[in-house]
Amino acid sequence: MKLKHIALSVLLSGSAVYPSFSQKKEKQNPLKTQVTTSVDERYANLTNLSDKIWSFEEIAFRESQSSAALSAYAEELGFKVTRGVAEIPTAFVAEYGSGLPIIGIMGEFDALPGLSQNKVPFKDPLHAGAPGHGCGHNLFGVASLGAAAAIKDLIAEGKIKGTIRFFGTPAEEKFFGKLWMIRAGLFDDVDIMMDWHPGDETKVNAQKGLALVDFIVEFKGQAAHASADPWNGRSAGDALELYANGINYYREHVKPTVRIHYHIQDAGEVVNVVPDYSRIWVRVRDSSRGGLEPVWKQVEKMAEGAAIMANVTHEVSLVSGVHEMLINRKGSETLQKNLELLGPISYTDEEQVFAKKIQESTFKPQIGLVSEIKPLEETLEHSMGGSTDVGDVSYNVPTISLSATTAPNGTPWHSWAVVACGGMSIGHKGMGYAAKALAMTMVDLYQNEALRTEIKAEFKEKKGDYVYKGIVPPGPPPINSKLQ
Repeated sequence: MKLKHIALSVLLSGSAVYPSFSQKKEKQNPLKTQVTTSVDERYANLTNLSDKIWSFEEIAFRESQSSAALSAYAEELGFKVTRGVAEIPTAFVAEYGSGLPIIGIMGEFDALPGLSQNKVPFKDPLHAGAPGHGCGHNLFGVASLGAAAAIKDLIAEGKIKGTIRFFGTPAEEKFFGKLWMIRAGLFDDVDIMMDWHPGDETKVNAQKGLALVDFIVEFKGQAAHASADPWNGRSAGDALELYANGINYYREHVKPTVRIHYHIQDAGEVVNVVPDYSRIWVRVRDSSRGGLEPVWKQVEKMAEGAAIMANVTHEVSLVSGVHEMLINRKGSETLQKNLELLGPISYTDEEQVFAKKIQESTFKPQIGLVSEIKPLEETLEHSMGGSTDVGDVSYNVPTISLSATTAPNGTPWHSWAVVACGGMSIGHKGMGYAAKALAMTMVDLYQNEALRTEIKAEFKEKKGDYVYKGIVPPGPPPINSKLQ
């Protein structure tokens, strides 16, 4: 009861007050002051919207309520909204202004399966087995829309010229919805794209992450009684086991940057039947698209060997895949200056207690929330971490990306702990901070044509003669995929 009391008090403390940042006032661009004030004035509305999306708990391509709430708020703010873009019912674009430059900003809003969680610092599902926002996407889309709204105000008042465009991008967690939005040409005329993601520290995202591919392998054999006449059976389950063993032996012979995961989705129904069907979802990653491809093709080819050994047939189906990020250093430097101008997020004693309880529950050092602004990192040739379809956007449009603290340091991501923080004041403060930092950076982009030119020149130089090709199967987006 004591922990729940702490959680409730923190939640209440974050629901009615604006977040506290140590923003420097000296030599402040007045338009940057205006956009941060705009975020403050809308903070209660943004928080309420984020909490709604947190409660909807909607997974990839099923985010109907979340998409509707975000797009309705955009219309209320005066944006022109186009829904159902790229043949995705939950994808939308909200736009305000006219002419150049066109600055885009992305917002995600899908949840992860099985992570439902109450707003308490110990594991306690809100709805057993239901999804939850274990990556903080209830905060993501709302902060980006808050930043876009602050820029919209400046355009409406004639203080800057151009177009602000918010992209509601669904299904990042499973299918990578941005791939179909790229294929539909939705980013073709955007000059520069802004992006952020919830995290356990505040810094510019200067690392590339990993390229990735997802595919499904299905094995089909012949069912038979497992005891009376197993010789009449051809086991799809055997093929799956042989394939998984092959993958695991292969791990010794790939580079340290490679990651291979799999999820067995179907291996038969009962123990006394030789299974005639099995299915495994395979994911291969590497630090670059170029390094990914040979490993991907080898792992695909191994499925044929497993099928031959088990005397069954097999089929490989591409789900989708993503590029690593193409980091834009000039844009990153601009964002870094705005983080330093904003200063760190301030936390209450109650929030730090909540954070340390989260760390205790997840067996992490109990250091609480880390609020200092991290220096701009050097971009490593082989950075590790996760993967995102923002990488594909970054190969089409110069992209600037931020991480803002929404959970305690060391919190396991894609876990109940992130869900708990995303529904209360710790997550709310990170959301508000991200909106301010993104809006301030966009002020620089609109006002400084030379800066835009430098960012675009770096993008062109780094991309070189590489011709982007998305890892996406033909046909419409997999809205009703059997992976759901």
